[in-house]
Amino acid sequence: MPRDKSIRSVLIIGSGPIIIGQACEFDYSGSQASRSLREEGIEVTLINSNPATIMTDPLVADNVYLEPLEPASIEKILKEHDIDAVLPTMGGQTGLNLCIECDEMGLWEEYNVKMIGVDIAAIDITENREAFRKLMEEIDVPMAPQATAKSFLEGKEVAQEFGFPLCIRASYTLGGSGAAIVHDPDQFETLLTRGLKLSPIHEVMIDKALLGWKEFELELLRDDNDNVVIICSIENFDPMGVHTGDSITVAPAMTLSDTTYQRMRDMAIKMMRAIGDFAGGCNVQFAVSPDDKEDIIAVEINPRVSRSSALASKATGYPIAKIAAKLAIGYHLDELSNQITKTTSAFFEPTLDYTIVKIPRWNFDKFHGADRELGLQMKSVGEVMGIGRSFQEALQKACQSLEIKRNGLGADGKEVRDQQKILDSLEHPSWNRLFHIYDAIKLGIPFKTIQEKTKIDFWFLKQIEELILFEKKVEQYTLENIPR
Repeated sequence: MPRDKSIRSVLIIGSGPIIIGQACEFDYSGSQASRSLREEGIEVTLINSNPATIMTDPLVADNVYLEPLEPASIEKILKEHDIDAVLPTMGGQTGLNLCIECDEMGLWEEYNVKMIGVDIAAIDITENREAFRKLMEEIDVPMAPQATAKSFLEGKEVAQEFGFPLCIRASYTLGGSGAAIVHDPDQFETLLTRGLKLSPIHEVMIDKALLGWKEFELELLRDDNDNVVIICSIENFDPMGVHTGDSITVAPAMTLSDTTYQRMRDMAIKMMRAIGDFAGGCNVQFAVSPDDKEDIIAVEINPRVSRSSALASKATGYPIAKIAAKLAIGYHLDELSNQITKTTSAFFEPTLDYTIVKIPRWNFDKFHGADRELGLQMKSVGEVMGIGRSFQEALQKACQSLEIKRNGLGADGKEVRDQQKILDSLEHPSWNRLFHIYDAIKLGIPFKTIQEKTKIDFWFLKQIEELILFEKKVEQYTLENIPR
């Protein structure tokens, strides 16, 4: 089906200021989407409150508004321009929240603007934790035991029912804001109060913490004809309990059996179809039990481009935001050309014969007194990406790119040799845990101890051990007698 000719002018909502939890990935996707729509002869109007972006460059859109991201600014644009459709999925959670607010005020209906790339029902169902849980039950997708709480007393009742450890997540927030894992009942009241305050609808989801489970993500695209493609699988090096934005991630997934991967694909597609009938992108997160059963539990689904979408685009070469914008205006996947092969359609799923490793970059030195332990609330300020023919090569390249005065992972004489300090770091993850895993293996701390402390899959630990063994092998030679 060719594109919807009734759409001649589109409003793209940006993500606002670059903050911890929402960085330049939305600048990347918004710029891609704008160029994609302008290729089709569509007039693009863009609103973003952040002048320090490529997205707000006059060359990116036909009309650029550096205005506060609030309904009054949207109404001003709708009065000045004949907007046919709004694309809110390129502005992260900020864009979606503003879109919902405008819909509740009746702005889209008043100015005859239709929403593309997502629908209100899909946004509501994914952010309303209780409604999402009920929907997953209906389609037989398992989730961790959970319940919503809209008051302090309701939260206390849920905690008594589930027991500790618990996970608290605030509804309609960004970057895991207000989220925390609670081990100690003494902390619960403080963290529950904080989560309720940070949620714009004064609601939190409390669920049984799946500590030690492995975390995976899938990036999906769907068109109006209900065709779905999986662009990329991403595995978190760190287990559940560390925000995916603070976790080292690997693409494609390394430790999943093919049977479990196929089950995960089926569940992701079923979830995307269940939340709404829209053409665009989705990010789905899963937890997998670290045993031979490999039980799968759905964590959440985001009906928009995300931080992981930008990583998946760079990892595969598949321009997710660009294609998502084309799908939003009516194109089907089989009508769009594949940017990688140049000979097949966008319905062709990318296959990687290389490995991508993303490592977050923290800047705790600039935030004196900040809690450096990683958890469900994102704390990183950037990230680096390494590409290699193996996990080890990509990992070393990423470590060297961090610019933290380390020569990759180890082999630079800066290892920590204090066993107690290493063990504490393994149990309480911070920016340097990866390096301390290396130090622990080199120091001879048993694999079983390292795995019990970190809950990181044995496969990753073995990969790091092989680097250490190779380092020791190289140390036996000098430049004069090394084999050539």
